[in-house]
Amino acid sequence: MSKSRISREDALAFHLEPSPGKFEIKATVPMTTQRDLSLAYSPGVAVPCEEIAQTPETAYDYTNKGNLVAVVSNGTAVLGLGNLGALASKPVMEGKSVLFKRFADVNSIDIELDTEDPEEIIKAVKLMAPTFGGINLEDIKAPECFIIEQRLKEDCDIPVFHDDQHGTAVICAAGLINALHISGKKIEDCKIVLNGAGAAGIACLELLKAMGARHDNCIMCDTKGVIYQGRKEGMNQWKSAHAATTDARTLPEAMDGADVFLGVSVKGAVTQDMVKSMAPNAVIFAMANPDPEVTPEEVHEVREDVIVATGRSDYPNQVNNVLGFPYLFRGALDIHARAINDEMKIACAEALAKLAREDVPDEVAMAYGRALTFGRDYIIPTPFDPRLIYMIPPAVAQAGMETGAARRPIVDMDGYEQTLKARLDPTASILRALHARAKNAQARMIFAEGDDPRVLRAAVAYQRSSLGEAIVVGREADVKAKLEAAGLGDAVEELKVVNAAKTEYLGEYKDFLYSRLQRKGMDQQDVHRLAARDRHVFAALMLAHGHGDAMITGATRKSAHVMELINHVFDAGPKDGAVGTTAVLMNGRIVLIADTLVQEWPDENDLADIAERSAEVARDLGLEPRVAFVSFSTFGYPVSERAEKMHLAPKVLEKRGVDFEFEGEMTVDVALNARARAHYPFARLTDNANILVVPARHSASISVKLMQEMAGATVIGPILSGVDKPVQLCSTGSTVNDILNMAVMAACKVK
Repeated sequence: MSKSRISREDALAFHLEPSPGKFEIKATVPMTTQRDLSLAYSPGVAVPCEEIAQTPETAYDYTNKGNLVAVVSNGTAVLGLGNLGALASKPVMEGKSVLFKRFADVNSIDIELDTEDPEEIIKAVKLMAPTFGGINLEDIKAPECFIIEQRLKEDCDIPVFHDDQHGTAVICAAGLINALHISGKKIEDCKIVLNGAGAAGIACLELLKAMGARHDNCIMCDTKGVIYQGRKEGMNQWKSAHAATTDARTLPEAMDGADVFLGVSVKGAVTQDMVKSMAPNAVIFAMANPDPEVTPEEVHEVREDVIVATGRSDYPNQVNNVLGFPYLFRGALDIHARAINDEMKIACAEALAKLAREDVPDEVAMAYGRALTFGRDYIIPTPFDPRLIYMIPPAVAQAGMETGAARRPIVDMDGYEQTLKARLDPTASILRALHARAKNAQARMIFAEGDDPRVLRAAVAYQRSSLGEAIVVGREADVKAKLEAAGLGDAVEELKVVNAAKTEYLGEYKDFLYSRLQRKGMDQQDVHRLAARDRHVFAALMLAHGHGDAMITGATRKSAHVMELINHVFDAGPKDGAVGTTAVLMNGRIVLIADTLVQEWPDENDLADIAERSAEVARDLGLEPRVAFVSFSTFGYPVSERAEKMHLAPKVLEKRGVDFEFEGEMTVDVALNARARAHYPFARLTDNANILVVPARHSASISVKLMQEMAGATVIGPILSGVDKPVQLCSTGSTVNDILNMAVMAACKVK
């Protein structure tokens, strides 16, 4: 399996652009008029203050407390980097905050405390606890993390959860439930060996014991060997609680006959001889990061019957904490929990295990580029399974209610599941699926504008993300200089650079181009200038001759001009069926707007063509098309000759008998708002439209740019369809990420 490479420069740029950090805070209420300000602050704010003072529970109703988690660290155990200090831990804690939002729609604030004194941390968190619905402790070294968590659990009336301990434990437990199911073993009968007596290791063993593992069947090891009854060296109270009665003193001795190995230690801790000594149908969870205690390849060289999981995303069965903490907190917050107890953690693990045993939706399999079926290589759900958000929190919430942890029990669990489904962000799964499809396609991507640093950085990202081969059109010396200036000098050897002046195929390209243009006013000298000196034409000629699989351009020239140049090589004009569809992504919604690129003033037949092309693009993106022909009028009122074609276009589609929903003409609010559409019960759309076909290219362009600039929408496109080969255009204002996204579209042949 290939492993994506992230350069230092890419990582720094990601955290710098478009603004420093990874998230911002926005108001959820209007803040424009004097009345708004009076309600939001003084004097209106006094009313909820009085209510909360009288009934503290109403803080969950009148403030954001019920959906707000603090991510707290002192930076003493940052990832695998060690004690970097509070300030240097901030990027990680910001990252944790955006994961909360992305996966479970939980708002989160990162808080870095500049102290290594457990008492100061305990005091600080206790003092700020009223602000939050839960506390997520992160990257605090052992044994202080145990002291801090235990004391805060005793003193706070909200969930306090150290993810480095319990997050790993929950996912490990989920995977082990299924691994033992496949192996035909029961946890109470298994000999379990754990290597790594830190926070995660101790939490894993404690949770497994709570699930039925017998104390006398569990052996914990650290850097000094087996933790046994009577050992004095390197001990503390947390290790002592798991000291075993055994004659084994080393990890190899402990591994002999073991059914389960759990590793949260270091690379290479387990040898192939140790693997050989384990019991039949053994289970190995080698969770050290970034490199496991033993790799799946090393295990399977000597044992075919062993089920292996790691912490790595490029191996099957990844033990990934993001499967746990967002959904644990989602369920806990929604019942206004006092704590996250063992029963809630076990319920989370069991729900995850159950989910992995169910049929995997097609969109998940598509996102990963392979079929996923419960078995030895699929015992843990994937982090991007859309069912996680509405299957795991209800199990956690139910366990919390049954054990008395809930302040406000959920009465309607079916209704609760529906509210969780509404929190899904379809745009994220679409983009994830496209990247997976692109990785599976391994397209040779032609980047036409190799003199632009953004394009070069995108080409490097394409190559290093294992999406395929990046081919850059440019001069070798210029490409090298620009990459070095961008801090990517080591990437020069990774890219294939093609210079039009040096290619062996130039004669072939010119002959092809002359045959297309000789009756369009072009002589051979004109053709030579186009083929040898214009990078857009040259790149298109490369693609036409199969010297690449897809092409990306447009970052340095206006789209209309680039389209003219590409049209010399491909039939991509208004009468050739080409259409530009732009995806607008905002607040978890995606709407396609067409045509934003090709058709200047389409008639009703052109509009019908645009709708059909856009429907194909929607399906390529994983959407079921619902088309609205939009105008300033709705179903004929007000009457206007300018809107007549929007009224006629649906009738054209009726005659064609297309296989997708469509309706029109209508105003945008009727197309996108169910309440506005309810005034027209005869409308054929079963849900809000996800494709808007607009009257002309200028109105499409205005709509997209207005959404982008005023509302901060993410824009992908225009996505060019109806061309013989995969060609995609960026805009001149594209960022590196925008260019990469368009390259992904081209690689997926979204056309």
